[in-house]
Amino acid sequence: MAEFDGRHFFSCRNCLNPLAFHHDLISKTFKAQTGQAYMFGNAMNVVLGRKEDKQMITGIYTIAKIYCSNCGQELGWHYLRAYDLKQKWKEGNFILEKFKMLKEYK
Repeated sequence: MAEFDGRHFFSCRNCLNPLAFHHDLISKTFKAQTGQAYMFGNAMNVVLGRKEDKQMITGIYTIAKIYCSNCGQELGWHYLRAYDLKQKWKEGNFILEKFKMLKEYK
Protein backbone atom coordinates (compact mmCIF):
# COMPACT_ATOMS: atom_id res chain seq x y z
CA MET A 1 0.00 0.00 0.00
CA ALA A 2 1.21 3.51 -0.77
CA GLU A 3 2.43 5.89 1.94
CA PHE A 4 -0.20 8.62 2.39
CA ASP A 5 1.54 11.10 4.75
CA GLY A 6 -1.74 12.33 6.22
CA ARG A 7 -3.34 13.08 2.84
CA HIS A 8 -7.06 12.53 2.33
CA PHE A 9 -7.95 9.94 -0.29
CA PHE A 10 -10.88 8.05 -1.76
CA SER A 11 -11.13 4.26 -1.58
CA CYS A 12 -13.26 1.49 -3.05
CA ARG A 13 -16.44 1.08 -1.02
CA ASN A 14 -16.24 -2.71 -1.54
CA CYS A 15 -12.70 -3.46 -0.37
CA LEU A 16 -11.17 -0.14 0.82
CA ASN A 17 -8.48 -0.23 -1.88
CA PRO A 18 -7.13 3.37 -2.27
CA LEU A 19 -8.25 4.90 -5.60
CA ALA A 20 -7.44 8.62 -5.72
CA PHE A 21 -6.03 11.44 -3.61
CA HIS A 22 -8.26 14.36 -2.72
CA HIS A 23 -5.74 16.80 -4.20
CA ASP A 24 -6.27 15.14 -7.63
CA LEU A 25 -10.01 15.96 -7.55
CA ILE A 26 -10.94 18.21 -10.50
CA SER A 27 -14.74 18.34 -10.37
CA LYS A 28 -17.76 16.99 -8.47
CA THR A 29 -20.27 17.90 -11.19
CA PHE A 30 -20.34 14.70 -13.26
CA LYS A 31 -23.22 12.23 -13.55
CA ALA A 32 -23.00 8.45 -13.84
CA GLN A 33 -25.39 5.49 -13.73
CA THR A 34 -25.51 5.52 -9.91
CA GLY A 35 -25.79 9.30 -9.62
CA GLN A 36 -23.07 11.82 -8.79
CA ALA A 37 -19.52 11.19 -9.98
CA TYR A 38 -16.17 12.92 -9.47
CA MET A 39 -13.46 13.71 -12.01
CA PHE A 40 -9.85 13.10 -10.98
CA GLY A 41 -6.65 13.93 -12.78
CA ASN A 42 -5.06 10.70 -11.53
CA ALA A 43 -6.31 7.39 -10.20
CA MET A 44 -4.46 4.45 -8.67
CA ASN A 45 -5.14 0.77 -8.16
CA VAL A 46 -7.51 0.60 -11.12
CA VAL A 47 -7.59 -1.66 -14.17
CA LEU A 48 -8.74 -0.38 -17.56
CA GLY A 49 -11.34 -2.27 -19.54
CA ARG A 50 -11.58 -2.34 -23.33
CA LYS A 51 -11.78 0.88 -25.33
CA GLU A 52 -15.21 1.86 -26.63
CA ASP A 53 -16.85 4.87 -28.24
CA LYS A 54 -19.70 6.15 -26.12
CA GLN A 55 -22.32 8.84 -26.69
CA MET A 56 -22.60 10.99 -23.56
CA ILE A 57 -24.49 14.17 -22.72
CA THR A 58 -21.66 16.41 -23.95
CA GLY A 59 -20.66 14.40 -27.03
CA ILE A 60 -18.96 11.24 -28.26
CA TYR A 61 -15.88 9.97 -26.42
CA THR A 62 -13.53 7.03 -26.54
CA ILE A 63 -13.49 5.71 -22.99
CA ALA A 64 -12.35 2.68 -21.05
CA LYS A 65 -14.33 1.51 -18.04
CA ILE A 66 -12.25 1.30 -14.88
CA TYR A 67 -12.34 -1.42 -12.25
CA CYS A 68 -10.86 -1.81 -8.78
CA SER A 69 -7.60 -3.75 -9.09
CA ASN A 70 -8.36 -5.61 -5.86
CA CYS A 71 -12.05 -6.65 -5.98
CA GLY A 72 -12.97 -5.98 -9.63
CA GLN A 73 -15.83 -3.54 -8.82
CA GLU A 74 -16.67 -1.31 -11.80
CA LEU A 75 -15.93 2.24 -10.61
CA GLY A 76 -16.40 4.57 -13.60
CA TRP A 77 -14.44 5.37 -16.74
CA HIS A 78 -11.27 6.91 -18.15
CA TYR A 79 -11.55 9.49 -20.95
CA LEU A 80 -9.18 8.47 -23.73
CA ARG A 81 -10.41 10.75 -26.52
CA ALA A 82 -12.93 13.55 -26.95
CA TYR A 83 -14.15 14.17 -30.49
CA ASP A 84 -15.41 17.69 -29.75
CA LEU A 85 -12.57 20.22 -29.48
CA LYS A 86 -14.34 21.96 -26.57
CA GLN A 87 -14.24 18.71 -24.58
CA LYS A 88 -10.54 17.85 -25.17
CA TRP A 89 -9.71 18.98 -21.61
CA LYS A 90 -11.35 15.76 -20.33
CA GLU A 91 -8.85 13.50 -22.08
CA GLY A 92 -6.70 11.52 -19.67
CA ASN A 93 -8.96 12.16 -16.68
CA PHE A 94 -10.85 9.59 -14.60
CA ILE A 95 -14.50 9.56 -13.55
CA LEU A 96 -15.22 7.69 -10.31
CA GLU A 97 -18.79 7.17 -9.16
CA LYS A 98 -19.37 8.69 -5.72
CA PHE A 99 -21.63 5.81 -4.63
CA LYS A 100 -18.76 3.34 -5.20
CA MET A 101 -16.18 5.21 -3.08
CA LEU A 102 -15.50 6.18 0.50
CA LYS A 103 -13.51 9.24 1.57
CA GLU A 104 -10.67 8.32 3.94
CA TYR A 105 -8.74 10.50 6.35
CA LYS A 106 -5.33 9.09 7.23
